[in-house]
Amino acid sequence: MLVERAKKNDRQAFRQLVQRHEQQVRATVMGMLGPVVEADDVAQEVFIRFYQALDNFRGESQVSTYLSRIAINLSLNELKRRQRQQKRFLFWQRGDQHMPDPVDEHTDPQRSEDQEMVHKALQYVEEEFRAVIVLRLLEGYSVKETADLLNIPMGTVASRLARGLDRLKEVLTKLGMRAPLPSASSQRGDTVPKKQKGE
Repeated sequence: MLVERAKKNDRQAFRQLVQRHEQQVRATVMGMLGPVVEADDVAQEVFIRFYQALDNFRGESQVSTYLSRIAINLSLNELKRRQRQQKRFLFWQRGDQHMPDPVDEHTDPQRSEDQEMVHKALQYVEEEFRAVIVLRLLEGYSVKETADLLNIPMGTVASRLARGLDRLKEVLTKLGMRAPLPSASSQRGDTVPKKQKGE
């Protein structure tokens, strides 16, 4: 197994784990932070934290689930850091009533137009709703897995998803964007991300 080999300082095995899950981690981070420069730094930090915690990884959850938990937590930390910076900025710029745009201009050219629209709009959705949307709709985690990752009841996942989607649609409309969004009722199934072979 790759994880067991990585625990024994097999660098090639760890590189394979990174390659397998890099796209998923980036999608989670970008869903939370938007297509900004900091997203790359946070995604890299996810794997650094994973490497540092390898000895404590018991395999009780899938690697993808474990990485998603790290990605969500680090993304929330980054959002809090942004808020602190924004407050300091507003303190020193009292005369400027213009709120900084939460979306950075640096976009990933490989993202489809619809994905880019949704990522931008997500930055205007409250964090608690955004995390559920990212895990359920962008990453495909089940209601139970999402509840476990965020440490909230399963019923809260459903309600936050519904409210988050309503909010997201409002934002997309206000921004003049049109992107296909699934309804909350269509996300009731408990789909589970597939486990990669050899992990």
